[in-house]
Amino acid sequence: MDISEVGRLPALTEQGFLIHWGDWNETVATQLAELNDIQLSDAHWEIILFIRAYYLSYKHLPNARVFTKAVSKQFGEAKGNSRYLHRLFPDGPLKYACKLAGLPKPPTCL
Repeated sequence: MDISEVGRLPALTEQGFLIHWGDWNETVATQLAELNDIQLSDAHWEIILFIRAYYLSYKHLPNARVFTKAVSKQFGEAKGNSRYLHRLFPDGPLKYACKLAGLPKPPTCL
């Protein structure tokens, strides 16, 4: 799916991140997921909403290691590990969780 197939998506960067994170809502997240060939499940939403809350609380994004530890602290070791997070977001858990959550690209992501 390309951007022309997605209805009324807010402005995006060249890498597909929202330019204005305040433009985010669940419909936008669903459209971004479709654009990135991700079928959202309750497990995805749990991580997406978690990273949004983290960003709103701390005003910055964690690196991948801190992200995994924070997920573990919040949801337990079964979900707070790289294998679980990579099953949800195979091309990069932190990068794609942030992208679908309408957040900026993490500075540690390529």
